Amino acid sequence: MNVLAAVCQLLVALAFLSIPLVRHRFGPAAKAAADAELTRQGVRPAVLEENGLRFDAGGHETWAPVAVATVMTALAALNLARHSWDSALTWTFQSAVILMNVLIVHSNLTAVKSVEAAFRRKGDPELTRVDVAAFLKAAEDAFPSWVRLLQKARHTTVFGASALALTAVTFAA
Repeated sequence: MNVLAAVCQLLVALAFLSIPLVRHRFGPAAKAAADAELTRQGVRPAVLEENGLRFDAGGHETWAPVAVATVMTALAALNLARHSWDSALTWTFQSAVILMNVLIVHSNLTAVKSVEAAFRRKGDPELTRVDVAAFLKAAEDAFPSWVRLLQKARHTTVFGASALALTAVTFAA
């Protein structure tokens, strides 16, 4: 059962690594599309950089998924080694990953409202003029259609493999 848990944890690690890889590859196209939409709306595209908004794989879009992947890989190693802490650490961190993924799904579903709120909080009058729904759609449309399928597969993998890993370590004890 520990091997099953380890395989599941490695699948979760790969799922999280897909995030910065996709953003690195297609982020520039998303930024160009978002800039074009801002220009169409009469908003200077430079306002994004001035307010720290980006579409590439920099910042937390890289370090957070890489950190999760690193923890999942370490847990997989502990499970393969049948370390005495493997079950407790799997329950702790696998549960945290499930909760994080719930937050990611929620963020994706409420992106327009949360970006509008973030733009208002910035206090930049230029940002408050942005039609956020059109802006985000332009950026999203710059990603190939298979990326949306990858996103769904990633969420399914994270939830399913996490549940399976938790079940496996429970019955391995």
